[in-house]
Amino acid sequence: MIKDPAFVKISAAGDELPIEAVDWAAVRDETTGLTWAREPITVDNWTKATEERVASELATSRLAGMDGWRIPTRRELVTLVDDTRHSPAIDTTFFPETASDWFWTSTVAAPSPGDCAWYVNFGYGRASWFYRSSDGFVRAVRASQ
Repeated sequence: MIKDPAFVKISAAGDELPIEAVDWAAVRDETTGLTWAREPITVDNWTKATEERVASELATSRLAGMDGWRIPTRRELVTLVDDTRHSPAIDTTFFPETASDWFWTSTVAAPSPGDCAWYVNFGYGRASWFYRSSDGFVRAVRASQ
C-alpha cells in the first residue's frame, strides 16, 4: 500500500482507506490532526456559511455518521494550500472536487469585522478578505477522532 505522508483517505464510516481508494468521504491531515470533508459546499454568501448551514448540508451527505463539522479558521484552511500547484492549489489526489475559487473561513476581517471575512482562494493559494455578501465555497473541518 502506497501511503502519502501528509493525508489519509477516510471512509464515511470513519475507517482509514488506502491511497488508491476511489471512494472516500473525508481526508485526515496527519500534520495538523484535522479531518476535512472531501467535497466542498457551495454557499450564497458568508452569512449562509454558518456552522448550522454546514451541519445541515453534512447531515444529508456521506458524512452523516460523523459529527463536529464546522467552518475552518483562516489559519486552518491555509494548511491545505499546496504551493507546488495552481488552479487548484491543493492536492487533487485527495481533494479532486476543489474549484479554483474562494473558500470562506470563519475568521472575520479585523479592518471591517461587520462586513468582511477571510477566504482562501485555491486558484493560486492566497488568503485575503472580502465582503461577506459574496458567494463562494466552504470546506468543512473537524478535529480528528
